[in-house]
Amino acid sequence: MAQLWGGRFTGSINELAWNFNASISFDKRFLEVDVLGSKAHATMLARQGIITTEEKEQICDGLDSILSDVHEGKLEITSEYEDIHSFLEANLIKRIGDAGKKVHTGRSRNDQVALDMRLYARSEVEHMSELLFKMLKTLDDMMRQHTQTYMPGFTHLQKAQPVTLSHHLGAYFEMFKRDLLRMKDIYNRMNYCPLGAGALAGTTYPLDRDYTAQLLEFYGPTLNSMDSVSDRDYLIEFMSALSTVMMHLSRFSEEIIIWNSNEYRFVTIDDAYSTGSSIMPQKKNPDIAELVRGKTGRVYGNLMSLLTTMKGIPLAYNKDMQEDKEAFFDSIDNTSNCLTLFTDMLATLKFNEDNMKKSAMLGFTNATDAADYLVNKGMPFRDAHSVIGRLVLFCIDKNCAIDDLSLEELKSFSEMFDKDIYDAISLETCVNKRLTVGAPSPDAMKKVIALNANFLETFALK
Repeated sequence: MAQLWGGRFTGSINELAWNFNASISFDKRFLEVDVLGSKAHATMLARQGIITTEEKEQICDGLDSILSDVHEGKLEITSEYEDIHSFLEANLIKRIGDAGKKVHTGRSRNDQVALDMRLYARSEVEHMSELLFKMLKTLDDMMRQHTQTYMPGFTHLQKAQPVTLSHHLGAYFEMFKRDLLRMKDIYNRMNYCPLGAGALAGTTYPLDRDYTAQLLEFYGPTLNSMDSVSDRDYLIEFMSALSTVMMHLSRFSEEIIIWNSNEYRFVTIDDAYSTGSSIMPQKKNPDIAELVRGKTGRVYGNLMSLLTTMKGIPLAYNKDMQEDKEAFFDSIDNTSNCLTLFTDMLATLKFNEDNMKKSAMLGFTNATDAADYLVNKGMPFRDAHSVIGRLVLFCIDKNCAIDDLSLEELKSFSEMFDKDIYDAISLETCVNKRLTVGAPSPDAMKKVIALNANFLETFALK
């Protein structure tokens, strides 16, 4: 059992307790960032004259060789080590001797873990931003293609008013845009370096924490050593943002599942993102969308797990905090996979535009426009609402649409109806005359798409 402590102990730890305490099975993900942080720490120690330049070079070369050997399969990370930190330090000492014993000078495992987690989380924020950017680009391309693809808009899963597919997809563009902006905010708040905080009270060595932060591309050092080693707010914030991403993906998945159903037939999902039935040969199931929807609860659960872990922990570091890693890693893995698969599935969807348009023409989606027609003729809106309500009831009894009624039938409800009513409540008019910012008309959508393009271009340049 290779460990970074033991001088104070006379007996050996119970094997079950060792395994219970060890984190090597999951914190081995920190290999690269632990090497990066240790090299920066050694570079700072040499600059401050705490170790020699030669020792710094030995340490950095030794760490690089360990990293290379692990990647090439020449060196295995095994359970004989308590964690990734003891693995690296023990192997470093084997390779370079006494110089390897100096790498931990002025550093505690507490601030080392805190640094590794920040470095790892920071890289994952950047990766998640890239995935969200790809989703937004995919949605932007689809929105441009479908500014005149008509479909019903829904409330309560009932047809409400006609919109376009571009407008519907634009709602998800706004959601994922907020997700992307949240990643930027999280990055800015978390990008401070805890290395040098020690166990909880700093160190008597003349460390240059600003220099270490600069080497690791942080904005600067954290300003309270106790908070530095016990802060997991940035993980909670990140995992909360991931939960929101998954919520958006789940809502979108639900719609794809509904649209793919036999009753709707709005979309055809590519074979690459569907599966069949073991007994029913006709089935083509939207399994990827369903799994995305299902995994959302898992990411929610991870967030609640960490919140619950942190709620009763006093300052400063406590071993409970080791429970942050598996939940965080699981949220990262699942959200990344879901975003990647869903974006690729979305890009290959085939929309059945005729079915969408026919559906928009049914279900009285033009009822509000019929009421507005009467308002424009001088009728108070509340009276117009009542007239159209009775008109809809009449059409339900006749099993027809408002457009199917004769002018004589319409006039039986109000003399204000004239032959221009048919153009006023046509599908195209109902959509095209909605010109306010954020509305579904092609002209309004072109302005939004231009704003989206500017957002994507600006974000890509950062």
